[in-house]
Amino acid sequence: MLPKDCLSIILSLTSPEDALRASLVSSCFRSASDSDLVWERFLPSDYAEIVSNSVTPLMFCSKKELFQCLSDSVLIDGGNKVFRLEKSSGKICYILSAKELSITWSSNPLYWSWISMAESRFCRVAVLRTTDWLEIGGKIRTKMLTPDTTYGAYLIMKISERAYGLDLMASEITLEVGNQVCSSNVFLQHGEDSKEMGNLGNKKEGSVREREDGWMEVELGEFYSGEKDEQVKISLMEVKGCHLKGGLLIEGVEFRPKH
Repeated sequence: MLPKDCLSIILSLTSPEDALRASLVSSCFRSASDSDLVWERFLPSDYAEIVSNSVTPLMFCSKKELFQCLSDSVLIDGGNKVFRLEKSSGKICYILSAKELSITWSSNPLYWSWISMAESRFCRVAVLRTTDWLEIGGKIRTKMLTPDTTYGAYLIMKISERAYGLDLMASEITLEVGNQVCSSNVFLQHGEDSKEMGNLGNKKEGSVREREDGWMEVELGEFYSGEKDEQVKISLMEVKGCHLKGGLLIEGVEFRPKH
């Protein structure tokens, strides 16, 4: 008995997953759940800017179709970032490419090389040839993310079969937001062999895990994205050992909601 617009307003206060479920109830619910009024509420406020920054033009005829485009991952900012909306919640995820990170000596071909890989989202990944000073850093502002959400930061990487020196000494991983810093140590080795060291300061796990996309990841820490805009800094370092290390491939750093 409720008008369609009233149903749409109600559905817009739920989640993308709930709206899709409701569309199965009846033709009336399906019509209401397909409304732009519903799906615009699930889009980020700056969705027009995201669309304009997409490397490939997005084809859509409704806000629901736009949501589906953005939930499939979109290359933006000249191909240096990936933007994605979680299909179930509509929360924002970002992947910063290796080009967006600060990697010590990455411009020197004696230490690092940049190659293309078919399995990468980006046109180039960073490959560590050899160094005794491993230092990788990145940053993002919380205003780019979904408010009132706990996020995790993850280094996306691979370890080549000919890798050496990466597991001789633990790397320190750090995440800093405002005046809060949490650190831990992790050995860079394949997931089944990875070892964790004791936590330093705030508790945070650091381990190498396999991802569904064929890459591996190290969780660098977690943080809360509140209403206040803050800068999040992440880093992975191994600069205390004097030994050489190589065979590490860096695709980027992902920031995604934790569940």
